Amino acid sequence: MKLSIVIPVFNEVGTIEEIILRVQSVPFEKEIIVVDDFSTDGTVHLLRKIDAIQENVKVYYHDRNQGKGAALRTGFAVVQGDVVIIQDADLEYDPREYPKLLEPILDGRADVVYGSRFLGGPHRVLSFWHSVGNKFLTLLSNTVTNLNLTDMETCYKAFRTEVLNDLSLKSNRFGFEPEFTMKIAKRKFRIYEVPISYSGRTYHEGKKINWKDGVAAIYTILRYGFFD
Repeated sequence: MKLSIVIPVFNEVGTIEEIILRVQSVPFEKEIIVVDDFSTDGTVHLLRKIDAIQENVKVYYHDRNQGKGAALRTGFAVVQGDVVIIQDADLEYDPREYPKLLEPILDGRADVVYGSRFLGGPHRVLSFWHSVGNKFLTLLSNTVTNLNLTDMETCYKAFRTEVLNDLSLKSNRFGFEPEFTMKIAKRKFRIYEVPISYSGRTYHEGKKINWKDGVAAIYTILRYGFFD
């Protein structure tokens, strides 16, 4: 089995080398696909060095900032592995937990696995209202899809590469998460959740998602839940 780890990146000069190092240390055959979404902080310079010396790392560069969803689509278009894992570049999610994500897929139970931050794994204590927002969006998503997810907005999603053949993804920013969930629910893929740890960061430390993305997520849930 070969993994395709897709890493969307925007202005992560302080973490991009470390996250690639952590992904490389996971004992699976893998390709690492990094998509830089027009970073302006020195990230591109580091990626060009990494791309030149690490054979299993492929880096793609956007010529303008488009958003996480657009970066993921660029990565998905070139994956060659059997299973895809989405990995943020900000060190909030730990690649050592890939075996947890992969287990339901490898033993034939699941097509898609979500890593949930709300199933009891250790997590950094952060904003109460941010967690309320996450849980509200998950509740709204579950109401539309009739799933019982606990963390729709999680970055950690692993899925068989064939899943992408049945999806036409359109969201450019953080709307990717609800759009992906709406579409895999409609197509009746087998979905599992597993507990993961979470080392969240604050907005001062560089967190990018905000309340506007929450409003956009509501629109995305309604759009793809009822009308697409």
